[in-house]
Amino acid sequence: MRPCELTLAEASEAVAARELTAREVTESVLDRIAAVDPVLHPYVTVTGERALRSAAEADQEIAAGRYRGALHGMPVALKDLIDVAGLPTEAGSRVRAGHVAARDSTVTTRLSQAGAVLVGKAHTHEFAFGVTTPQTANAWDHGRIAGGSSGGSAVAVATGAATFALGTDTGGSVRMPAALNGVVGLKPSYGLVSLNGVVPFGWSMDHVGPLTRTVRDAELVLPALTGYDPDDPASVRALPRPRQGRPEDGLAGVRVGVPVNYYFERVDPEVETAVRGALARLAGLGAELVEVEIPLARYLLPTGWGLLAPEAAAYHEKTLRAVPELYGPEVRLLLEGSGSVAASDYLRARRARTLLQQAWAGMFDEVDVIAAPTVPLTAVPIGQESVQWPDGTTETLLDAYSRLTAPANITGVPALTLPVGRDHAGLPIGMQLMGRYLDDAGVLRVGLAYEAAHSPVGEPAATAV
Repeated sequence: MRPCELTLAEASEAVAARELTAREVTESVLDRIAAVDPVLHPYVTVTGERALRSAAEADQEIAAGRYRGALHGMPVALKDLIDVAGLPTEAGSRVRAGHVAARDSTVTTRLSQAGAVLVGKAHTHEFAFGVTTPQTANAWDHGRIAGGSSGGSAVAVATGAATFALGTDTGGSVRMPAALNGVVGLKPSYGLVSLNGVVPFGWSMDHVGPLTRTVRDAELVLPALTGYDPDDPASVRALPRPRQGRPEDGLAGVRVGVPVNYYFERVDPEVETAVRGALARLAGLGAELVEVEIPLARYLLPTGWGLLAPEAAAYHEKTLRAVPELYGPEVRLLLEGSGSVAASDYLRARRARTLLQQAWAGMFDEVDVIAAPTVPLTAVPIGQESVQWPDGTTETLLDAYSRLTAPANITGVPALTLPVGRDHAGLPIGMQLMGRYLDDAGVLRVGLAYEAAHSPVGEPAATAV
């Protein structure tokens, strides 16, 4: 097996044991990028020479007994919203063409301190304002969308062109492409991971999170990202609780909420079948399945848009006036509409979010996690613009793909997606696990137990190369 085919945990263990060098892992990943990128285009920038220097430094440190931990020497891709000093951060937009970051973002600094090796910047939908990442194709079918807005990060991980990646998630932009490409995506609790040095979409709903091949890998990455940051007003001082128990011990005593409303409405039958099958497997591991009603469900999306639209409009106000022609037509139209939201409506949305957060906290008094589909359908063909449901409802792709992920951004709770099956075309299906605020460990525990029992990791996706 080539090093690029190893999970992060496997590669890390091999490097720590001196069975592989960080340079060997990095060279294998760079070779994979060279094969994958011309076809699927996950990367906007590849930093090959820099990566090889960093890998050599990691090998020297490890040989000298200065091993920094699980990420030491591991190749990582960063979404092109995340600043790296001296490298472009163009956010997928002509508006920022030629922009070079002066400083590292906080997450970049923390990954550097952990010894991670940057292999490149991954494509994003323009300013994260979309669900397709049009520059990038799906890892399993290059005629289908990668998902967005962290599509480049998801495809890099899915194909072995990075051992892990970071994305951003404002309405599901880590979890959507993770689900559509058959990898794991974690949106941590709001404020747990610093947003300093990350191009914003909507400040009060933005998150940075890892994309990995396994839940175990996500668990390895999260501690390196967390910690209070005085340069981020949203940063919280709390740390995630440590995980309780071993994955192989099962889920006895864990209450898994199964929504009776909202999350299984307008969902493709193959997606529902796969997720309900995964729920049955959780029960087989000892979890208690508890039916729950999602509170105030009809207010979720209006509240989310009521928050996101004016926050995005505020960030883009000056450039939208100065250089509107540099925005893509889709994003320009959305931003122009967003600017018309009244301040009173924004304040009502903030109040509504408080009520939703309180209601969700009460829901998690009854269950430990909620399990549901991550997105209602698998990856659609490139160029498709809407979804027609059997009940006659037509949804834009933006609405369809964000409908089930956005609630965790609105409420700030941790959310994890992991692959639980494939549809008739072989396209991945994801299940989403959500937990109480700051109980990221509880969400990971359920995902780890499922993965240990039912999700053997295969080779990275390679259907298009």
